[in-house]
Amino acid sequence: MQPLILSGEKFTSRLFLGTGKFASNDLMYNAILASESELVTVALKRVEMNNEHDKLIASITQSGVKLMPNTSGTHNAEEAIFASRLAYEAFGSKIVKVEIHPDPKYLLPDPFETLKATEVLAKEGFIVMPYIQADPILCKYLEDAGAAAVMPLGAPIGTNKGLKTKDLLQIIIEQSRVPVVIDAGLGAPSHAAEAMEMGADAVLVNTAIAAAGDPVEMAQAFKEAVIAGRRAYEAGLPSMGQSASATSPIDTFLGM
Repeated sequence: MQPLILSGEKFTSRLFLGTGKFASNDLMYNAILASESELVTVALKRVEMNNEHDKLIASITQSGVKLMPNTSGTHNAEEAIFASRLAYEAFGSKIVKVEIHPDPKYLLPDPFETLKATEVLAKEGFIVMPYIQADPILCKYLEDAGAAAVMPLGAPIGTNKGLKTKDLLQIIIEQSRVPVVIDAGLGAPSHAAEAMEMGADAVLVNTAIAAAGDPVEMAQAFKEAVIAGRRAYEAGLPSMGQSASATSPIDTFLGM
């Protein structure tokens, strides 16, 4: 399986992890290890900077992964830019997931504010990973604005519904000049495998792992699904047909 190159950095794993909803930091740490993920995102709002007993960041970084702070909880570009700068000062991480969703019910990302934030942060040297709806036109604007990757959703955050935006994701993957990371809505390893078979460069998973009966075992399952899906894509999946095609033609069987 070919490594993923993201803004000049090489990643062996194409499975990225979110860190919300785990029952404990120890469980999260063990799930990260089982997934073999090399890039983990955490919402800046969840980090208690003044609490010396807050072990969230330590639990992530001790697993040896790269930290990708995200701006979840921000309502506009100004707030997201401020949060990204604060994350850089706190953790020294230039890679940031821009996540702006003012809608509290469906948590759908704001395309206009996301584009504004991406333009500013990319000019400041951030490796911007914008979380967006599956909008092919927006993806092209984000590329032009300097996004290092685009992160379209498969379904709304936490719904576990899978690739409900599949037709649009296929267009994005076909047209994109930067890596495409399917983010949000993946609820089963089969969803991740399907995304990789389509040609997605990576997937980001949180709820499906963190809320599973056994998060560590589920992290392992997602790891294997991502590998299988990517290998299938690289091997070249056969085209679909409308009629049957015998694997052992009858004329060959009869010696004709």
